[in-house]
Amino acid sequence: MRADARTIRILGLDPGLRHTGWGVIDAVDNRLSFVADGAIAPKADLPLAERLRVLFIEVQALIVRFAPHECAIEETFVNQNPTSTLKLGHARAAAMLAPAMAEILVAEYKPNLIKKSVVGAGHAEKQQVAAMVKILLPGCTPGSHDAADALAVAICHAHLRETALRQAAALAKAVGA
Repeated sequence: MRADARTIRILGLDPGLRHTGWGVIDAVDNRLSFVADGAIAPKADLPLAERLRVLFIEVQALIVRFAPHECAIEETFVNQNPTSTLKLGHARAAAMLAPAMAEILVAEYKPNLIKKSVVGAGHAEKQQVAAMVKILLPGCTPGSHDAADALAVAICHAHLRETALRQAAALAKAVGA
């Protein structure tokens, strides 16, 4: 049970067929705290459908274990290889389906927006993202780049979510005045 009723628990996901990074943070207003992180790594020799099943089941287990209020996921980065992009899209869909089935909000963010939100530059390197995650979440030492990226997704959501709430409150106040 969370100590503060205002706490929002966020599950961040960085999808991939080989490694799907995940990170869980708590946000109270603009204060963030690290909860947990890790990576889901289905066996590479499994057929595609089985790897997707593993991703779905493991994300479901994370939802049961950490009870997030909201989820954020990185959008697919379209690269030169259409087959790789399509497979990444499958992994992303499997990861998104678990929170959607639990009726948890799933927010999507472009990779450059995530980097800009966490590092301040949309084309930051993975090392820069991991370093800033450690600064923004004291005591956090992500287990992998995938986990650091997932925590960055959660941090991005926490920052942008709070801004959206403040804008909505200001608009409601202006309309009601």
